[in-house]
Amino acid sequence: MKDIIDFSSRDLLLGYTLGIFPMANSADDDRVMWVCPKKRGIIPIENLHISKSLRRKLSSKKYHSTFNKDFFKVVSHCRNRKETWINNILVDKYTELHKKKFAHSVEIWLDEELVGGLFGVSIGACFFGESMFSELPNTSKFCLLYLVAILKKNLFSILDSQFYNEHLIQFGAFEIENKIYLEELTARINDKRAFTFIENFQEALSLLQPNSHKS
Repeated sequence: MKDIIDFSSRDLLLGYTLGIFPMANSADDDRVMWVCPKKRGIIPIENLHISKSLRRKLSSKKYHSTFNKDFFKVVSHCRNRKETWINNILVDKYTELHKKKFAHSVEIWLDEELVGGLFGVSIGACFFGESMFSELPNTSKFCLLYLVAILKKNLFSILDSQFYNEHLIQFGAFEIENKIYLEELTARINDKRAFTFIENFQEALSLLQPNSHKS
């Protein structure tokens, strides 16, 4: 880890291509660290695990989803918690990347209220998931499922969750050695991919259908 005080959004993009990512110690921290873990968490795109119960909840017409509708609000929700790695510096840099169409958000709404969201960075055929939040049960999971459908439709190769955690096990997440991660990253980072939202809910659901698991 290396502390940095001043860096540009271009430096941030370069960091991702080199296999490192930024974190602060808290919301009030005035510095950012470059992090390079020994192992990387990966969420499968082609073999995502989805339980029947979660699929049924996803099929509910109670919520609706959007893409890049309120990026800043999603980042703010992710930041406004007791423990966070997102400080003002990172809010600014990710907002700049969003304006340059490298950072994206997926939102879940209940009527006009934002109840779930995630954001991350897209480069080549790689998506680097940064953070997500839920105001109601399962809404961050719905965002993740929509994200995977988008990545699958647009032929992405890597969904990097950075760290592996028990909450992602249910989706088939796994760890790989950093050396292997860097090899795959190098092979895919220059592939040209669009990042387009799926407006049709049934299309999104059908893209997730082939690899679902029973529960």
